[in-house]
Amino acid sequence: MRETWRWFGPADQVSLDDVAQAGARGIVTALHHIAPGDVWSPEEIAGRQAEIRSRTAHLPQPMEWDVVESLPVSEDIKRQTGNWRDHVEAYKTSLTNLAQAGLETVCYNFMPLLDWTRTDLAYQVSNRATCMRFDLVDFVMFDLFLLKRQGAPSDFSEEVAEAARKRFSETDDTFRAALVSNVICGLPGGNDQLTLDDIRAHLAAYEPYDHAALCAHQAAFLESVVPHAQSLGLRLCCHPDDPPYSLLGLPRIMSTEADYQRLVTSVDLPANGITLCSGSLGARADNDLPGIMRRLGAHVHFLHLRNVAREHDVVFGSFHESEHLGGDVDMPALIAAVLAEEESRRLGGRDDSSIPFRPDHGQDILDDLSRRAQPGYPAIGRLKGLAELRGVIAGLEYAARKEAAE
Repeated sequence: MRETWRWFGPADQVSLDDVAQAGARGIVTALHHIAPGDVWSPEEIAGRQAEIRSRTAHLPQPMEWDVVESLPVSEDIKRQTGNWRDHVEAYKTSLTNLAQAGLETVCYNFMPLLDWTRTDLAYQVSNRATCMRFDLVDFVMFDLFLLKRQGAPSDFSEEVAEAARKRFSETDDTFRAALVSNVICGLPGGNDQLTLDDIRAHLAAYEPYDHAALCAHQAAFLESVVPHAQSLGLRLCCHPDDPPYSLLGLPRIMSTEADYQRLVTSVDLPANGITLCSGSLGARADNDLPGIMRRLGAHVHFLHLRNVAREHDVVFGSFHESEHLGGDVDMPALIAAVLAEEESRRLGGRDDSSIPFRPDHGQDILDDLSRRAQPGYPAIGRLKGLAELRGVIAGLEYAARKEAAE
C-alpha cells in the first residue's frame, strides 16, 4: 500500500514540509483553478509537478504527483446539455496530457451538483477535537424551511420533518446562516457569494433527470473516455457519492456495491475502476466495506481510508467523521482485504500491485484547531490517522509473514 497525501496546492495551509514530516511520499492533487470542461494543458501539469519537486528538493527523494484528484466531470456532461460533447473531448485531451507527463491514476466523481454535504464543519466531540458532521434533522431543516425546495416535504417522514420544524423554531438567524454556509461549502465553487436562489437555480437544471438518465449519461461518458484512458495506460477511478444517498431531490448513482458493479461492467476494461472511499460508503449501514473490497478489489485503483460514526443504524441518517480506527467501518478487516488483493495482484504479475491510499479527512486536534486548513484536511489529525493505518498495515503484514514461516 503506497502512502499518499492530498495537497490543495500553494494556498494549502498544510505544507509539503508537513507532508514530508508525516511520512507520506506520494502527492494527490489537482489543478483546482481550471474550470470543469476546460483542458489541462501540458504547461499547467508540468508546472504543478515542478512545484512539488522544487518544494521537496531538500528531501533525500523529492515527492512526486502520484494521483490526480480530481479531474472534474462538468455538470454539462452529467446532464448532457450545452457543450457537453466538447467537454468530453477536452477531458480526453487532459487525459492525454496527464499520461504524457507520467501520471497514471485519475480520480473523478459523477455526483450531480454536490461534491459533498455536511451540516457542521467543526462538530466538537467528547475530547474537544472537532470534525465534520452530517446531522439529518439540520439538513431537513435547511431543505424544508431555508431552501424551501418544492417537493422536499414528500422526501422525509413526518417524524423527521416535525423534528426539523421544532429545531427551526428554536434556532436564530446566526445558526441558520452558518448552516446555509456549511451546506454551500460542498458545492463546486461554493463560497459566500452563492445565495439560496443560486442553489435553487442549480437544482432546477437537474429537474428533468432521474436516476436512470444519470446512469445512462455516465455510461455514455465512460464509453468515450475509458477506451482512450486504456490506450494511454491510465487508470480511472470513480469516487462514491458523499454521503451515499439522494439529497435535495438529486439522483445519486454511486452509493452502493451494486452501483459499482454496474460501473465496472458498463465498460469492461482495466482502466475503468473504483476509488474506494471507506468514509463515504461507510455512512450507509448496509454497505459492507471489507466485502466490497473482496468482491470488487481487482477494480480498485485508489483508496480513501477514513471512518465515520453512524448516529442511527439506518441507511439515511446522521453521522460524524470519527478517528480512523474508532468508527463503524471495520478498518482492520478492510485493510486485510486490501493486502489480500495486493498479494493476488503480485502473484498475477500486475504492475499495479501496490494500491495508493491516503488518510482521508481527520479530526482537528492540537494545533489544527487554530490553523484553519481546508475542512476535513487537518495536518495533525491526518498524521494521527496515517500513523494508525500504518500500524494496522504493519501488524497484518507481520502476522502474514509469521503464518507463512510456520
